[in-house]
Amino acid sequence: MPDYELIASKGCGSAMIEMALELAGLPHRVTLIPYLEPGPGRERLLSLNPLGQVPTLVLPDGTVMTESAAMVLHIHDAAPHARLAPRQDDPARAAFLNLLVVLVGALYPTFTFGDDPKQFGLDENGVSVLRAQTDARRMRIWQLVESLISPAPHVLGRSMSGLDLYVAVMTRWRPGRDWFATHCPKLLSAAEAAESNPVVAGVIARNS
Repeated sequence: MPDYELIASKGCGSAMIEMALELAGLPHRVTLIPYLEPGPGRERLLSLNPLGQVPTLVLPDGTVMTESAAMVLHIHDAAPHARLAPRQDDPARAAFLNLLVVLVGALYPTFTFGDDPKQFGLDENGVSVLRAQTDARRMRIWQLVESLISPAPHVLGRSMSGLDLYVAVMTRWRPGRDWFATHCPKLLSAAEAAESNPVVAGVIARNS
């Protein structure tokens, strides 16, 4: 079976998809690039994904996927034994889909816009305001997610899913683990439970 190719960068959301591929046991290779730096890696990334973002996933048949939520669902379909998503008849399926879209559609953009406000041509005051507002919005969204998840040990309760991969990675970003310990202890507990999985821990170590 031909390999999947994951175009990735350290410290980025590509770590979640690397975890998913490994948990699924799908043959794959990871192409690490400094995705924001000019050069051949960036040029190839832009040829595959005009948004210039990672993760970008090239399927064995050459199809290119550019959105991580779609990748998680695709990998689940290709390898349902990995249980990255609840079955269609599982009552937890609706909660899974809702939280997945919250993570990628509401929470992730706070990094897209807040990490580098200068890209929007703002003056120093505008940069400061946008960074502060996106950070504050992120914390509010995390607290919403905290109110929606199961008590323990994973985001959906007893079974780890693709949501836990997001949480394991994203709780390491701003505002940081100390903030989660105080304000979102269930999310921090789910992240730590996911990290007890050797595959998850290995990918985190390689992406540090």
